[in-house]
Amino acid sequence: MDKELIIIACGIFNISFGILHTFFWKMFDWKHDLPKLSYYNRATLQILNLRMIYVFLSVGIILILFRESVIETSLGRVIFVGILLFWTGRLIEQFIFLKEKSKKSVALAIVLLFGVILHLVVVL
Repeated sequence: MDKELIIIACGIFNISFGILHTFFWKMFDWKHDLPKLSYYNRATLQILNLRMIYVFLSVGIILILFRESVIETSLGRVIFVGILLFWTGRLIEQFIFLKEKSKKSVALAIVLLFGVILHLVVVL
């Protein structure tokens, strides 16, 4: 398969996680759960989530719009490896912090594994 198409798929993968993070307030009932946290933990969690939305959307758009540079330049390849390492780390953290074996947790692990493999294909 053409690497440019795979990079577009990687971009869509990242954008999808950005969109997913916009639903965290409702998905995790933050309206009721966050007030139980201290002021600083509550603020930090929301700030980190908003920044992750920005990162995922930015990375996804960059991968789609500058896919040729990702393949053809050293800087592009290094940045892409960094993105791959991000997703690899996130997959590992899934097993460290979300040890619960619910269907949702397993499904997320499978999606993350797919993302790691998708990004790895570009590097190989």
